[in-house]
Amino acid sequence: MTRALRLWPLLTATHRYDKSISTLNRGRGEPIEAPILAYLIETPNGRILYDVGCDHAKIHTPALRQRYYDPATFEMGAPDMRDEHRLPHHLARLGLTPQDVDVIFIGHLHFDHAGGLKELRRCGCGAEIHLQRDEWNAACSGQDSAVFDDDLLDDEARAIPFSLKEGEYTVTPGVHAIATPGHTAGHMSMLIELPQGQPVLLAGDAADLQENIDDEVAPGTLWQGNEQQAVQSIRKLKALTRETGARLWPNHDMAFFRRLPTFPNAVI
Repeated sequence: MTRALRLWPLLTATHRYDKSISTLNRGRGEPIEAPILAYLIETPNGRILYDVGCDHAKIHTPALRQRYYDPATFEMGAPDMRDEHRLPHHLARLGLTPQDVDVIFIGHLHFDHAGGLKELRRCGCGAEIHLQRDEWNAACSGQDSAVFDDDLLDDEARAIPFSLKEGEYTVTPGVHAIATPGHTAGHMSMLIELPQGQPVLLAGDAADLQENIDDEVAPGTLWQGNEQQAVQSIRKLKALTRETGARLWPNHDMAFFRRLPTFPNAVI
């Protein structure tokens, strides 16, 4: 059976916000610091990026920061994103460039997961970009305030081309797209079979924290308030870990992230 060769968690920023954004009806008034992660997966058939982090320009250009991250209108405020967090920098440390990425898999279109598309395109990345059709349709509705319309355009204001998918599928042998809606309309997690030990199941924002998994508590932000669907997705991920023996990784849990191999070390 063909499997992925290795997996790198990439810290693309950190973000300090109220815990209730990650855990529905829990933690109001409790600030947490969360990692914003992307994941580089090397396979025999090429390299895959799961998520791409934030748009650096929106954080560091004063006018754009005011427009997109004004605390008066955007509860979470701006993440802390430094030059060393940018994906081209991570790739360079591995001896790679954005042109060496073959597929970009966007788990969902929120600003901290899709914002880096613009910079990657600017750097010559021509990777096919996978996205669920339900996610695209929800973004086009304008009803999800965490989707920044400008993140879906290149520097010339042309629409970034997405390869729209429907439901679960195999991205490449050993890498599987898993449907986990609830946080967003078309949210996708990813199951990665590795050459040694257990597979890894990337929850994405279906489970920000280990607490979401352990207590089966929905994320604090939900598509159209569908708590039941979000909890069902968490239970689905937990069932899949039992079936496959996978390790289930929460996506914005700093304590969990700090236990992972330090970049540029990989999980194999």
